[in-house]
Amino acid sequence: MNTTYSVNTTRPSAAALEKALAAKLQELLGTVPGISGWTVETNPAPFNRAFDLLARGKSPHGPIIELWVDCRREPRPSQFPYVAIEREFEKDSTKLVRAWVFAAPYVSPRMAQICEDHHWSWFDLAGNCKITVPTFLHIERRGNKPVHETPRPVANLSTPEAGRVIRALLAPENAGLSWTQRYMEIHFGELPRRIPEPSLGLVNKVVRYLREEAFIEESPGGGFRLRDPLKLLVAWRDAYRFDRHARQGYFTLLKGKELREALARLGVRTGGYAVYAAFSAADFQAPHVRQPKTWLYVREKEIPKFARLVEAKPVESGENLVVLVPDDDGIFYMGDGGIMGEHRMACTNAVQTYVDLWHAGGRGEEAAEALLEQRLKPQWKDKGLKV
Repeated sequence: MNTTYSVNTTRPSAAALEKALAAKLQELLGTVPGISGWTVETNPAPFNRAFDLLARGKSPHGPIIELWVDCRREPRPSQFPYVAIEREFEKDSTKLVRAWVFAAPYVSPRMAQICEDHHWSWFDLAGNCKITVPTFLHIERRGNKPVHETPRPVANLSTPEAGRVIRALLAPENAGLSWTQRYMEIHFGELPRRIPEPSLGLVNKVVRYLREEAFIEESPGGGFRLRDPLKLLVAWRDAYRFDRHARQGYFTLLKGKELREALARLGVRTGGYAVYAAFSAADFQAPHVRQPKTWLYVREKEIPKFARLVEAKPVESGENLVVLVPDDDGIFYMGDGGIMGEHRMACTNAVQTYVDLWHAGGRGEEAAEALLEQRLKPQWKDKGLKV
């Protein structure tokens, strides 16, 4: 059977797409050893549901396996069929095992993740798939080049402007808020430490993408709210560009209380544009990894003030201060979570600390996971979010 299929030049009809997906499923199931005679029917339509394909196969000494397939032309994570269909399938049958499968021309990593989170199998026209029936069947393939039209454009989560929106959504103190796009735009100008406001157009683009990817959802009273903080944090972490921040090593003879007091004065005199970062922020937020250097974010124009107050000099090696000069003032977004005490310099917000640790090297990933488990997840749960 020729299963080659392309929609690069023409938009397929529903029937053509269904036929192509049926052929691809037949091809994938044909690779399963020990289960033969697979059939794939179209429009089975029992249970009054909108399933499009039914695949049936018989294991040698086990039950008949049925795969009920929901085909979508342009899948969006926000449109995933979350209904608990399993209640409609027979339980504890020794003669028949049923499972549900999501199929589309292209299944994005986020779409695949949502399928797996809800115990659905999935496949696309390129042969990327994860089709699982516990005990009887498992096929998993990833990385095949799409054979469909180019996936729709997505928001670039690595930009400083997108980072401002994501920090505000993920900051634990904001996690229970309902937002509008207009309020998101002006929110940063209302903070004690003003952060440049992203444009309304940028906010609209990011919010639309986050809604389609099911990271946020509609609020009952209007607007939108955070839905999946952990998965959004991971998506931002993976897109985050830590290398955009200039890094310079410094050395100071100040230690202990003397250094902490000098840094506290620096925080005040810079208006909060100098903060503990990465490992040093984690020391206050969720101590886990010991390391001898003090990590800071310092606004570029405040570097001379930092050098004077902390009595620090730049060095090529042997530094005991790691100074990151941010490419965007958004990293100074703190909310309530960044202020750790009246006589102590503030820290980056915990979500900022997490992504910086993840990319900082050394034992940064270990420290980031500790921060996630000890601080972020508990605070999100307190706001009623599922993590």
